[in-house]
Amino acid sequence: MFYYVLKYAVLGPLLRLTFRPRIEGLEHIPDDGAAIVAGNHLSFSDHFLMPAILKRRITFLAKAEYFTGPGIKGRLTAAFFHSIGQIPVDRSGKEAGQAAIREGLGVLSKGELLGIYPEGTRSHDGRLYKGKVGVAVMAIKAGVPVIPCAMVGTFEIQPPGQKVPSVKRVTIRFGEPLDFSRYAGLEDQKAAIRAVTDEIMYAILGLSGQEYVDEYAAKAKAAQPADSKKVPRRSL
Repeated sequence: MFYYVLKYAVLGPLLRLTFRPRIEGLEHIPDDGAAIVAGNHLSFSDHFLMPAILKRRITFLAKAEYFTGPGIKGRLTAAFFHSIGQIPVDRSGKEAGQAAIREGLGVLSKGELLGIYPEGTRSHDGRLYKGKVGVAVMAIKAGVPVIPCAMVGTFEIQPPGQKVPSVKRVTIRFGEPLDFSRYAGLEDQKAAIRAVTDEIMYAILGLSGQEYVDEYAAKAKAAQPADSKKVPRRSL
C-alpha cells in the first residue's frame, strides 16, 4: 500500500513536476507478465525517476549497503528502500552473483517487472561499461524479454558525490523488447550468456549515446586516482 501511495500521490508527482522527464518508448513496457528492464546507471536519482514514470510496479535488486547503514538515518534509509520494493543483495563473496540471480528469478516467477543495472554499479564518469552476465542468465532461465532502458541527463543532475540533485530536465528511453528464446537451455554456456549480455549493452548504448568502455565499471573505478575527475562525453 505504501508503495502505491508514494508512487502515485507523493514521490511520483513531485519527480515529474521537478524534472519534467521526457519519456520515449513507454509502449515497449508490457501491460502484464514478467519482463526485465535493463538500464544504464548514471546517478542515485535513477532509482527513483524510472520507477516513478512506469505504470507498473518494478522491483530492483539493490546493494545491501542501502539496508545496513548505522543509526537512525540507516534505519530510515532501509525502511524506505524496503517500502518501494527494493531487494537487498550482498555483492561481496563468491555467492553474491548466484544470490542476485535467485532473487531476480523469484520476482520474475511471479509475473512481475524486474529492474537491473547490468553494469553492476553506477558509472563514475558518465560512460557505459561492460555488462555483467547475470541479466543474461535470468533472461534465459525465466524465458522473459529484456527491455533496454537509457537514462539520459541523470549524470549531469547528480554526479557521484553530489547529495542533492540539480533541477534539470532528463530523458528516459525504452527500446524494443529483446527476445532471447533462441538461447533456451544455454544459461550455463559462457559464450551464450556473454553474447546475450553484449546484445543488451549494445541496445542500451544505442539509446543512450554514451561512450562505451569494454571493461567492468567497478574495476575502472578502482583504478581511478582519488583526485581524478574525467569529463564524460555528454549523452545525446
